Amino acid sequence: MESNVIIMQLKSLKLPGMAEAAGDLLKLPTHMRPSLELALARLIEAEVRSRDDSRTARLLKAAKLKMKPLIEDVICSTARNLTKEQLTTLADCGFIRRGENLLLTGLTGTGKSFLANALGLQAIKLGLRVLYLSMNHFTDELRKAKLDGTFEDLLKRLDRNDLIIFDDFGLQQMDENTRIALLTLLDDRYEKKSVIITSQLPIDKWYDYIAEATLADAIIDRLYNSSHHIALEGPSLRKRK
Repeated sequence: MESNVIIMQLKSLKLPGMAEAAGDLLKLPTHMRPSLELALARLIEAEVRSRDDSRTARLLKAAKLKMKPLIEDVICSTARNLTKEQLTTLADCGFIRRGENLLLTGLTGTGKSFLANALGLQAIKLGLRVLYLSMNHFTDELRKAKLDGTFEDLLKRLDRNDLIIFDDFGLQQMDENTRIALLTLLDDRYEKKSVIITSQLPIDKWYDYIAEATLADAIIDRLYNSSHHIALEGPSLRKRK
């Protein structure tokens, strides 16, 4: 069978990784080609890698991360109140699989969003479904869904994600739709799926920010239990950059 026919048939079978690897092997002189066993191993390895890359690309596109920093780019120091041990513990994304939350607080510029997005990217690389939402965008989406009757459908779509990142919690007033949606999501996800929340407000100010006493109690209870909290400190990293 001719080389181009083999490659075309592999592509028609939706085996793009194998097709590319087979093309590379077939370009080699006959005496330099590997044994059948080694060639099969290379083809399978290439296909697995291709599928992993495609899945990662799909997850990354769906996540809509604000930025795509690597875990190794996160600065750890006592001045920041973030140790390498803490980062290493979070980087395996076990807290997401255990349905635990991560609360990141600190003044503007201390790297809350950077760390949250780095963990989001790390989770995607490990095959987890992630979604990034600024609280402003979240509120706008809820308002539109309430108007067109898709509020419940929106909450169901959001809940499919293993991790939801809510960025800039506390920057704008929280309305009733947002309170109800947040409580619904947290209740449905409790100890099953994870959220990361970044906020300039210290946690002891969140109750007043949510404003409605009964809902505030319920939201904070579900957020704070089974959660990790890191209060980032130090001068603005934006100024340093």
